[in-house]
Amino acid sequence: MDNRDFEIAFSGDQGSQRESSTRSSFTSDGQALDSYSRAVVGAVKEVGPSVVHVHVKQNITVSRRSQEEREASGSGLIIAPDGYLVTNSHVVEKAVSIDVSLSDGSSVRADIIGQDKATDIALLRILSETNLPIATLGDSDRLQVGQVAIAIGNPYGFENTVTAGVISALGRSLRSRTGRLIENIIQTDAALNPGNSGGPLVDSNGRVIGINTAIIQYAQGICFAIPINTMRWVVTILLKEGKITRGFLGISGQTVPLPARVIRYFNLHQETGVHIMNVVQGSSADKAGMKEGDVIISLGEQKINNVDEIHKLLTGDKIGKKLDVTLLRGWTQKFELYVTPGTSPD
Repeated sequence: MDNRDFEIAFSGDQGSQRESSTRSSFTSDGQALDSYSRAVVGAVKEVGPSVVHVHVKQNITVSRRSQEEREASGSGLIIAPDGYLVTNSHVVEKAVSIDVSLSDGSSVRADIIGQDKATDIALLRILSETNLPIATLGDSDRLQVGQVAIAIGNPYGFENTVTAGVISALGRSLRSRTGRLIENIIQTDAALNPGNSGGPLVDSNGRVIGINTAIIQYAQGICFAIPINTMRWVVTILLKEGKITRGFLGISGQTVPLPARVIRYFNLHQETGVHIMNVVQGSSADKAGMKEGDVIISLGEQKINNVDEIHKLLTGDKIGKKLDVTLLRGWTQKFELYVTPGTSPD
């Protein structure tokens, strides 16, 4: 599987000077707009061919004695030339059949290789003789608030629809349809609508930085995407094992910067940690003494810079094994606890 990073002033009298200044301002604005347009157009040309329309037939239970067949649709992204593509887990939920429409107009059947509801990522595969176009993946750890973000998808069945905006925030948390908290989410104001789910969020260089996942109903300009680095990790595990078994601490959190004075005082060799937003009562974290407001800076002797690193560490082999965790509390205390991860609930 290809995981490439997947990379004139005029002189004269006062009147002519005023006219020259007006012209210069207009020209400058025009060039800035044109540069932005070129970036968006170039990004769409780069990624557009690898964006697909995912059409799903589902069996929905309407009562204890009857089921109903319904249709749903979303978007997807081809990530390997041999037919692997990603979409959202909720797009293919309860699917009995999946058809994928490619950018050349052809339609092919797709199979689910695996899915992870905790991150809302599903890996599919289509069988096609065509050398499929693939997207170039970026690095979501390098994102900055304010940079250009471009969403490509199929809202309401309108294929290859493009919207553009900026990265509004990083490190958000979002509750999935299953009730799980999806963490380290990208927030953008690039407009999304039903059908955009599973499509790519792209930077101005045509690199995919996220997988679009959700909108807040009735809100304008508040949309969310799964970071592409999270998607890489999920897909790697799904390819190897077909499913993801996780250890479970019983916390939700978000990545936060560490104050410079705290870094100096405790002689830390990192700039960020994970701020605990909530501790589930009776969970492993609760039993270990972890509290809301604590900041995790290491777990199992590994530095923790962000939420993704906790997810990657809590693999199935960590279940039942005691791990040391280093915490900051109130920015004034640094101490260690021991926590034993349980099995993540479905």
